[in-house]
Amino acid sequence: MCRLKGMLLKRTKILALSFVGARDLALSLQAVLEAARAFDFELQVEILPDGQWVARDNMLLRTIAKARPQVLVICLGQGEHPHAKAMFELARRILPAVPIVVLTQAQEPEEWRELLALAPDDFITPPLRPVDVFPRLWRLRPDSSESDPVVHQLKEKLGLKQLIGDSPALLTQIQRIPPVARCDATVLITGETGTGKEMFARAIHFLSPRSAKSFNPLNCGAIPVDLVENELFGHQTGAFTGANTSSAGLLRQTDGGTLFLDEVDCLPLFSQVKLLRFLQEKEFRPLGATKPSRADVRVIAASNANLEDAVRNGSFRRDLYYRLNVIGLVLPPLRERKEDIPALARHFVAKHAAAFKAPARELTAVAVQKLMLYDWPGNVRELENVIARSVVLNSRTVLGPVDIELPTAVAVEPDESFQTLKTKLIARFERGYIQDLLRVHNGNITRAAQAAGKHRRAFWEMMRKYQIAVQPQAHR
Repeated sequence: MCRLKGMLLKRTKILALSFVGARDLALSLQAVLEAARAFDFELQVEILPDGQWVARDNMLLRTIAKARPQVLVICLGQGEHPHAKAMFELARRILPAVPIVVLTQAQEPEEWRELLALAPDDFITPPLRPVDVFPRLWRLRPDSSESDPVVHQLKEKLGLKQLIGDSPALLTQIQRIPPVARCDATVLITGETGTGKEMFARAIHFLSPRSAKSFNPLNCGAIPVDLVENELFGHQTGAFTGANTSSAGLLRQTDGGTLFLDEVDCLPLFSQVKLLRFLQEKEFRPLGATKPSRADVRVIAASNANLEDAVRNGSFRRDLYYRLNVIGLVLPPLRERKEDIPALARHFVAKHAAAFKAPARELTAVAVQKLMLYDWPGNVRELENVIARSVVLNSRTVLGPVDIELPTAVAVEPDESFQTLKTKLIARFERGYIQDLLRVHNGNITRAAQAAGKHRRAFWEMMRKYQIAVQPQAHR
C-alpha cells in the first residue's frame, strides 16, 4: 500500500480507496481537489495492490478506522467491479454513517447493475471536471461531522444528551434549563405539537433539587371535563356515587416533585380557578373533603396553542396565564432548525432499528436531503414516525430517498380553478425549494444554483421574484 499526499485543509475529510487499475483515476481526483483551494477538502488516497487483498489484510480496516473520513470514495478501474461488494461491506461495517461515492470507469450495463445494487450515495465518471466533482462532494459533506465541542460539553454537563441537535435556536433554549431547574418558579413551555415540550419539562425536573421525587405528566386535553378535578385533586369516600374509597389526586401523589400539565389550555374554566388557588396558596380541596390539603409541588405547564389569544377570547383566565408564565420557554419548530434533521434522523434510525431488530443502519445523503426539503408540520414527532415506518418496512441496511414516504396531500379550496391552484402550488414549491436549497448550502447562491441545475443569474432572478433574502448560517 502506498500513500499519495492530498491537500491538508481542515474541513471535509475525504478518503479515496483505489485498486491498482484505478490509480490514474485517484491521481486525477487528487489533482482536481488540490486545485480547489476555495473548497475545504482534505484528501487522503490509499492504493490497494489487488481486490483479493481487501478480504485478507487487516491493515485496510485499521486505515479506514484511523482516517475517520467524512466522505469515502471507492475508485474502480476496468475489471475491478467484482471486488466492490467486499469493499462496501467493510466500509459500511466500520463507517455506517459515512456517504460513499464510486469513482468508476464502468461502461457495461452489467457492471452498472452490480454497482447500483450496492446503493452508493453518488457516482463520478471520467473525465473528472471540477463542475462535476465539487457539487457532488460538497453535497455529501455532513452538516457537522462532530458536534461543536462547546455544545457537546454543555449537553454532557447537563445530562441532556437526549435533546438531539446543535442549532442555535435549540441551544438557546437548552442553555436556559439549568437556571430554570435551580429555581422553583412555575414554567410555561410553548411550541407546536411534536417539538419536545415534555422532554424539556423532564430535563428541568431531573436537573432540579426535586429530582429524587416523582415527575407526573397529565395531558389535560385527554381527560373528560367532569373528571379533571378528580384527577388533579382526588376525592374522599362518598364524594359521589360509586366513590367507595378515597383517592389521592395527582397533586398529592406528586408531593415534593414536579407536575407537568400538557395542553393546559384545555382545562375548563372552573378547574382553572382551583389550579390558580393551588399555585397561590399551595392548598387544594379534594372532592367531598371538608378541609383543605397542602402539597409541595412544582408545576410546569405546556401548550401548543396561543394562550394570549385564549386569554383575549375568554377561554383561559388572564390571572392563571400570568401565574403559569413566570418563566417561559418557546421551543422552535423543526422547520426553523433544519440543520438538526440529519442528526435527528440518524438517531431515530439507530433507535428503531434496535427496537424492531431491523437491518437498517444508515440513510444515504440523498435521503437526508429529501428530509431537509420537507417542512415537518408535525415536527420532531412526525420525523420520528416517518423514520420508524421506513425502518420497519424496508429490509435494506441503508435507506435511500425511495424508502422515505412523506405526505403529499394538498388542501384544495372549493372555488379554486385548476389553473389557479396550479399557479399557487408552483409558486409555493419554487419559494420553498429555493429557501431550502439556500439553507442546505449555507446561503451560498452559486452552490445552490448548481444543485438546482440552473445558472446563477437565473437562480438569482427567482430569488428576487419571491423576495428571498440570503441569510447564511454561522459556521460552528
